[in-house]
Amino acid sequence: TWHLKKIPQIVRERTFSLDSPKFEAKTKLELNSVCGIECQRKLPVPSLSDLKNLLSYETVFENGTRTLTEVNVLGAVPDPAGNTTTQRPSRKKRQIYGTDSRFSIYDKKFMTNFPFNTAVKISTGCSGILVSPKHVLTAAHCLHNGKDYVKGSKRLRVGLMKTKSRGNGRKRKGTSDSMPSFQWTRVKSTHIPKGWFKGVSGDIALDYDYAVLELKRPHKRKYMELGISPTIKMMPGSMIHFSGFDNDRSGQLVYRFCSISDESNDLFYQYCDAEPGSTGSGIYLRLKEPNKKKWKRKIIAVYSGHQWVDINGEQQDYNVAVRITPLKYAQICFWIHGNDENCTQG
Repeated sequence: TWHLKKIPQIVRERTFSLDSPKFEAKTKLELNSVCGIECQRKLPVPSLSDLKNLLSYETVFENGTRTLTEVNVLGAVPDPAGNTTTQRPSRKKRQIYGTDSRFSIYDKKFMTNFPFNTAVKISTGCSGILVSPKHVLTAAHCLHNGKDYVKGSKRLRVGLMKTKSRGNGRKRKGTSDSMPSFQWTRVKSTHIPKGWFKGVSGDIALDYDYAVLELKRPHKRKYMELGISPTIKMMPGSMIHFSGFDNDRSGQLVYRFCSISDESNDLFYQYCDAEPGSTGSGIYLRLKEPNKKKWKRKIIAVYSGHQWVDINGEQQDYNVAVRITPLKYAQICFWIHGNDENCTQG
Protein backbone atom coordinates (compact mmCIF):
# COMPACT_ATOMS: atom_id res chain seq x y z
CA THR A 1 0.00 0.00 0.00
CA TRP A 2 1.07 3.60 -0.60
CA HIS A 3 1.64 5.04 2.89
CA LEU A 4 0.86 8.71 3.36
CA LYS A 5 3.72 10.67 4.87
CA LYS A 6 3.81 14.15 6.31
CA ILE A 7 5.94 16.17 3.94
CA PRO A 8 8.41 18.86 5.06
CA GLN A 9 7.89 22.34 3.62
CA ILE A 10 10.33 23.98 1.25
CA VAL A 11 9.87 27.76 1.45
CA ARG A 12 11.42 30.22 -0.97
CA GLU A 13 13.51 32.82 0.91
CA ARG A 14 15.48 34.87 -1.63
CA THR A 15 16.18 34.74 -5.35
CA PHE A 16 19.36 36.24 -6.87
CA SER A 17 20.39 36.77 -10.47
CA LEU A 18 23.57 34.96 -11.55
CA ASP A 19 25.78 35.30 -14.64
CA SER A 20 24.65 33.35 -17.67
CA PRO A 21 26.21 29.85 -17.82
CA LYS A 22 28.87 29.08 -20.44
CA PHE A 23 27.08 25.91 -21.67
CA GLU A 24 30.44 24.32 -22.50
CA ALA A 25 30.40 21.03 -20.56
CA LYS A 26 30.36 17.71 -22.39
CA THR A 27 27.41 15.42 -21.77
CA LYS A 28 28.56 12.39 -19.80
CA LEU A 29 26.10 9.53 -19.78
CA GLU A 30 28.24 7.39 -17.45
CA LEU A 31 29.53 8.74 -14.15
CA ASN A 32 32.50 7.76 -12.04
CA SER A 33 31.35 8.20 -8.49
CA VAL A 34 33.77 7.99 -5.60
CA CYS A 35 31.17 7.22 -2.95
CA GLY A 36 29.90 3.65 -3.18
CA ILE A 37 27.42 1.71 -1.06
CA GLU A 38 29.65 1.42 2.03
CA CYS A 39 30.74 5.06 1.73
CA GLN A 40 27.09 6.19 1.47
CA ARG A 41 26.29 4.35 4.70
CA LYS A 42 28.93 6.30 6.62
CA LEU A 43 27.76 9.73 5.42
CA PRO A 44 26.59 11.91 8.33
CA VAL A 45 22.93 12.96 8.42
CA PRO A 46 22.85 16.52 6.99
CA SER A 47 22.06 19.31 9.48
CA LEU A 48 19.26 21.81 8.85
CA SER A 49 21.73 24.40 7.52
CA ASP A 50 23.24 21.72 5.20
CA LEU A 51 19.75 20.90 3.91
CA LYS A 52 18.96 24.57 3.26
CA ASN A 53 22.19 24.83 1.26
CA LEU A 54 21.78 21.52 -0.64
CA LEU A 55 18.10 22.13 -1.50
CA SER A 56 18.58 25.72 -2.67
CA TYR A 57 18.41 25.59 -6.45
CA GLU A 58 19.43 27.15 -9.73
CA THR A 59 16.95 27.95 -12.47
CA VAL A 60 18.08 28.48 -16.06
CA PHE A 61 15.64 30.12 -18.47
CA GLU A 62 15.48 29.58 -22.20
CA ASN A 63 17.00 33.02 -22.90
CA GLY A 64 20.15 31.92 -21.01
CA THR A 65 19.52 33.93 -17.82
CA ARG A 66 20.09 32.15 -14.51
CA THR A 67 18.92 32.61 -10.91
CA LEU A 68 19.74 31.05 -7.54
CA THR A 69 16.87 30.58 -5.08
CA GLU A 70 17.68 30.10 -1.41
CA VAL A 71 15.16 28.08 0.56
CA ASN A 72 14.21 27.31 4.13
CA VAL A 73 13.22 23.80 5.18
CA LEU A 74 10.41 23.45 7.73
CA GLY A 75 9.38 20.25 9.51
CA ALA A 76 12.24 18.09 8.21
CA VAL A 77 12.79 14.93 10.23
CA PRO A 78 16.05 13.05 9.60
CA ASP A 79 15.08 9.70 8.10
CA PRO A 80 16.65 6.82 10.01
CA ALA A 81 15.21 4.42 7.40
CA GLY A 82 16.63 1.63 5.52
CA ASN A 83 20.39 1.31 5.34
CA THR A 84 19.78 -2.39 4.93
CA THR A 85 22.15 -4.78 3.26
CA THR A 86 21.26 -7.78 1.18
CA GLN A 87 23.57 -10.31 -0.43
CA ARG A 88 24.86 -8.90 -3.68
CA PRO A 89 25.20 -11.33 -6.56
CA SER A 90 28.61 -11.63 -8.21
CA ARG A 91 28.49 -10.13 -11.68
CA LYS A 92 30.46 -9.12 -14.73
CA LYS A 93 31.54 -5.53 -15.16
CA ARG A 94 29.02 -4.46 -17.77
CA GLN A 95 25.66 -2.78 -17.93
CA ILE A 96 23.78 -5.84 -19.14
CA TYR A 97 23.96 -8.32 -16.27
CA GLY A 98 23.77 -11.89 -17.60
CA THR A 99 20.86 -12.37 -20.00
CA ASP A 100 19.55 -9.10 -21.42
CA SER A 101 16.09 -8.80 -19.87
CA ARG A 102 14.97 -5.57 -21.58
CA PHE A 103 11.81 -5.43 -23.70
CA SER A 104 11.53 -3.20 -26.75
CA ILE A 105 7.96 -1.88 -26.99
CA TYR A 106 7.00 -2.11 -30.66
CA ASP A 107 3.22 -1.97 -30.51
CA LYS A 108 1.99 1.61 -31.08
CA LYS A 109 -1.03 0.85 -28.90
CA PHE A 110 1.24 0.20 -25.89
CA MET A 111 3.76 2.87 -26.78
CA THR A 112 1.20 5.65 -26.82
CA ASN A 113 -0.75 4.54 -23.74
CA PHE A 114 -0.12 4.87 -20.01
CA PRO A 115 2.37 4.15 -18.45
CA PHE A 116 4.69 3.94 -21.49
CA ASN A 117 3.57 7.28 -22.99
CA THR A 118 4.95 9.11 -19.93
CA ALA A 119 8.54 8.38 -21.08
CA VAL A 120 10.17 11.25 -22.99
CA LYS A 121 13.48 11.82 -24.77
CA ILE A 122 15.73 14.74 -23.74
CA SER A 123 17.69 16.43 -26.55
CA THR A 124 21.01 15.97 -24.67
CA GLY A 125 20.68 12.18 -25.10
CA CYS A 126 18.86 11.13 -21.91
CA SER A 127 15.33 10.06 -21.02
CA GLY A 128 12.81 11.64 -18.66
CA ILE A 129 9.24 11.22 -17.43
CA LEU A 130 6.16 13.48 -17.51
CA VAL A 131 5.18 14.54 -13.97
CA SER A 132 2.58 17.26 -14.70
CA PRO A 133 0.87 18.80 -17.79
CA LYS A 134 4.09 20.77 -18.37
CA HIS A 135 6.92 19.33 -16.27
CA VAL A 136 9.47 16.58 -16.88
CA LEU A 137 11.64 14.87 -14.25
CA THR A 138 15.12 13.72 -15.35
CA ALA A 139 18.70 13.33 -14.02
CA ALA A 140 20.71 16.49 -13.26
CA HIS A 141 23.83 15.17 -15.00
CA CYS A 142 21.93 15.13 -18.31
CA LEU A 143 22.09 18.95 -18.14
CA HIS A 144 25.01 19.84 -15.86
CA ASN A 145 28.33 18.14 -15.08
CA GLY A 146 28.68 19.61 -11.57
CA LYS A 147 30.62 22.65 -12.82
CA ASP A 148 28.82 23.92 -15.93
CA TYR A 149 25.75 23.25 -18.05
CA VAL A 150 26.24 20.85 -20.95
CA LYS A 151 26.49 22.18 -24.50
CA GLY A 152 23.10 20.95 -25.69
CA SER A 153 21.20 22.35 -22.71
CA LYS A 154 21.17 25.93 -24.05
CA ARG A 155 18.40 25.07 -26.52
CA LEU A 156 16.96 22.18 -24.59
CA ARG A 157 14.03 20.26 -26.08
CA VAL A 158 11.89 17.36 -24.94
CA GLY A 159 10.59 14.71 -27.37
CA LEU A 160 7.14 13.27 -26.65
CA MET A 161 6.17 10.12 -28.51
CA LYS A 162 3.75 10.86 -31.34
CA THR A 163 0.54 8.93 -31.65
CA LYS A 164 -0.14 9.53 -35.35
CA SER A 165 2.04 10.07 -38.37
CA ARG A 166 1.55 13.42 -40.03
CA GLY A 167 0.50 13.99 -43.58
CA ASN A 168 -1.48 11.59 -45.76
CA GLY A 169 -0.29 8.41 -44.09
CA ARG A 170 2.60 7.76 -46.50
CA LYS A 171 5.71 6.50 -44.77
CA ARG A 172 9.06 8.16 -45.26
CA LYS A 173 11.73 5.93 -46.73
CA GLY A 174 13.64 3.93 -44.17
CA THR A 175 11.10 4.40 -41.36
CA SER A 176 9.27 1.60 -39.69
CA ASP A 177 5.79 1.50 -38.19
CA SER A 178 7.21 0.33 -34.89
CA MET A 179 9.68 3.17 -34.42
CA PRO A 180 8.34 6.01 -32.26
CA SER A 181 8.48 9.43 -33.83
CA PHE A 182 8.80 12.46 -31.58
CA GLN A 183 7.06 15.77 -31.24
CA TRP A 184 9.74 18.11 -29.88
CA THR A 185 8.85 20.86 -27.40
CA ARG A 186 11.13 23.66 -26.21
CA VAL A 187 12.01 23.88 -22.50
CA LYS A 188 11.10 27.17 -20.79
CA SER A 189 13.14 26.68 -17.59
CA THR A 190 15.25 24.09 -15.74
CA HIS A 191 15.60 23.60 -11.96
CA ILE A 192 18.64 21.81 -10.47
CA PRO A 193 19.29 21.44 -6.70
CA LYS A 194 22.45 23.09 -5.43
CA GLY A 195 23.48 19.77 -3.84
CA TRP A 196 24.43 18.60 -7.35
CA PHE A 197 27.08 21.30 -7.85
CA LYS A 198 30.70 20.40 -7.11
CA GLY A 199 31.42 23.63 -5.23
CA VAL A 200 28.86 22.71 -2.58
CA SER A 201 29.64 19.10 -1.85
CA GLY A 202 33.30 18.91 -2.92
CA ASP A 203 32.35 16.21 -5.39
CA ILE A 204 29.22 15.52 -7.37
CA ALA A 205 26.66 14.15 -4.94
CA LEU A 206 24.63 11.40 -6.55
CA ASP A 207 21.91 11.96 -3.95
CA TYR A 208 21.00 15.16 -5.81
CA ASP A 209 21.15 13.84 -9.39
CA TYR A 210 17.66 15.03 -10.36
CA ALA A 211 16.22 18.02 -12.23
CA VAL A 212 12.83 19.32 -13.38
CA LEU A 213 12.21 20.88 -16.80
CA GLU A 214 9.25 23.17 -17.44
CA LEU A 215 7.93 22.89 -21.00
CA LYS A 216 7.03 25.94 -23.05
CA ARG A 217 3.67 24.46 -23.96
CA PRO A 218 1.58 22.01 -21.91
CA HIS A 219 0.98 18.55 -23.38
CA LYS A 220 -2.39 16.83 -23.22
CA ARG A 221 -1.19 13.41 -22.11
CA LYS A 222 -1.56 11.38 -18.98
CA TYR A 223 1.44 11.93 -16.70
CA MET A 224 2.68 9.99 -13.69
CA GLU A 225 2.33 11.20 -10.11
CA LEU A 226 5.21 11.37 -7.66
CA GLY A 227 5.34 9.01 -4.70
CA ILE A 228 7.59 8.71 -1.66
CA SER A 229 10.01 5.86 -2.14
CA PRO A 230 9.28 3.00 0.27
CA THR A 231 12.08 0.81 1.68
CA ILE A 232 12.86 -2.45 -0.14
CA LYS A 233 10.89 -4.45 2.46
CA MET A 234 7.71 -2.52 1.63
CA MET A 235 7.82 -3.31 -2.12
CA PRO A 236 6.07 -6.33 -3.64
CA GLY A 237 9.00 -8.59 -4.61
CA SER A 238 11.23 -5.46 -4.26
CA MET A 239 10.37 -4.91 -7.95
CA ILE A 240 10.79 -1.62 -9.82
CA HIS A 241 9.93 -0.72 -13.44
CA PHE A 242 11.17 1.91 -15.90
CA SER A 243 11.16 2.76 -19.61
CA GLY A 244 13.61 4.86 -21.56
CA PHE A 245 15.44 5.29 -24.86
CA ASP A 246 18.60 3.17 -24.59
CA ASN A 247 21.32 4.16 -27.07
CA ASP A 248 21.95 0.63 -28.31
CA ARG A 249 18.31 0.29 -29.46
CA SER A 250 18.07 3.47 -31.44
CA GLY A 251 14.61 4.99 -31.70
CA GLN A 252 12.97 2.25 -29.62
CA LEU A 253 11.23 2.57 -26.29
CA VAL A 254 12.81 0.01 -23.93
CA TYR A 255 11.01 -1.28 -20.81
CA ARG A 256 12.54 -3.30 -17.98
CA PHE A 257 11.76 -4.46 -14.46
CA CYS A 258 13.96 -5.99 -11.79
CA SER A 259 14.36 -6.21 -8.05
CA ILE A 260 16.42 -3.80 -5.97
CA SER A 261 19.50 -5.33 -4.39
CA ASP A 262 20.48 -2.70 -1.86
CA GLU A 263 19.56 0.76 -0.59
CA SER A 264 20.93 3.72 1.32
CA ASN A 265 18.81 6.62 2.61
CA ASP A 266 18.98 8.39 -0.76
CA LEU A 267 19.87 5.75 -3.34
CA PHE A 268 18.69 2.39 -4.69
CA TYR A 269 21.25 -0.06 -6.08
CA GLN A 270 19.87 -2.44 -8.67
CA TYR A 271 20.89 -4.55 -11.63
CA CYS A 272 18.14 -3.69 -14.10
CA ASP A 273 19.66 -4.02 -17.57
CA ALA A 274 20.15 -0.53 -18.96
CA GLU A 275 22.40 1.25 -21.43
CA PRO A 276 23.28 4.97 -21.66
CA GLY A 277 20.29 6.89 -23.03
CA SER A 278 17.92 5.47 -20.42
CA THR A 279 19.52 7.75 -17.79
CA GLY A 280 16.93 10.12 -16.29
CA SER A 281 14.04 7.63 -16.66
CA GLY A 282 11.39 7.69 -13.94
CA ILE A 283 11.39 4.50 -11.85
CA TYR A 284 7.93 3.51 -10.72
CA LEU A 285 6.03 1.05 -8.56
CA ARG A 286 2.45 -0.16 -8.57
CA LEU A 287 0.92 -0.25 -5.08
CA LYS A 288 -2.59 -0.14 -3.64
CA GLU A 289 -4.22 3.16 -2.76
CA PRO A 290 -4.94 3.38 1.01
CA ASN A 291 -8.50 2.15 1.85
CA LYS A 292 -9.27 1.50 -1.82
CA LYS A 293 -9.12 -1.52 -4.06
CA LYS A 294 -7.46 0.50 -6.80
CA TRP A 295 -3.79 0.06 -7.73
CA LYS A 296 -1.75 3.09 -8.69
CA ARG A 297 1.63 3.60 -10.32
CA LYS A 298 3.83 6.38 -8.95
CA ILE A 299 7.41 7.52 -9.58
CA ILE A 300 9.62 6.70 -6.60
CA ALA A 301 13.13 7.29 -8.04
CA VAL A 302 15.10 8.73 -10.97
CA TYR A 303 17.48 6.39 -12.80
CA SER A 304 20.94 7.95 -12.51
CA GLY A 305 22.79 5.36 -14.57
CA HIS A 306 25.68 2.98 -14.44
CA GLN A 307 28.35 3.67 -11.80
CA TRP A 308 31.91 2.50 -11.20
CA VAL A 309 32.97 2.76 -7.57
CA ASP A 310 35.91 1.79 -5.47
CA ILE A 311 34.85 -0.79 -2.86
CA ASN A 312 37.66 -1.97 -0.57
CA GLY A 313 40.22 -1.03 -3.22
CA GLU A 314 38.43 -2.91 -5.98
CA GLN A 315 36.44 -1.43 -8.87
CA GLN A 316 32.81 -2.61 -8.81
CA ASP A 317 29.80 -1.53 -10.77
CA TYR A 318 26.06 -1.30 -10.37
CA ASN A 319 23.13 0.68 -11.67
CA VAL A 320 21.94 3.36 -9.28
CA ALA A 321 18.74 5.38 -8.82
CA VAL A 322 18.03 8.47 -6.71
CA ARG A 323 15.16 7.81 -4.28
CA ILE A 324 12.34 10.33 -3.90
CA THR A 325 12.56 10.97 -0.15
CA PRO A 326 10.03 13.23 1.66
CA LEU A 327 12.45 16.19 1.23
CA LYS A 328 12.95 15.58 -2.49
CA TYR A 329 9.21 15.08 -2.91
CA ALA A 330 8.67 18.49 -1.25
CA GLN A 331 11.22 20.14 -3.54
CA ILE A 332 10.05 18.59 -6.83
CA CYS A 333 6.42 19.23 -5.91
CA PHE A 334 7.31 22.88 -5.09
CA TRP A 335 8.99 23.26 -8.51
CA ILE A 336 5.88 21.88 -10.21
CA HIS A 337 3.24 23.91 -8.33
CA GLY A 338 5.20 27.03 -7.34
CA ASN A 339 3.92 26.65 -3.75
CA ASP A 340 3.80 23.95 -1.11
CA GLU A 341 0.03 23.87 -0.56
CA ASN A 342 -0.40 20.95 -2.99
CA CYS A 343 2.54 19.08 -1.51
CA THR A 344 1.61 18.36 2.11
CA GLN A 345 0.75 14.66 1.69
CA GLY A 346 3.12 12.33 -0.16
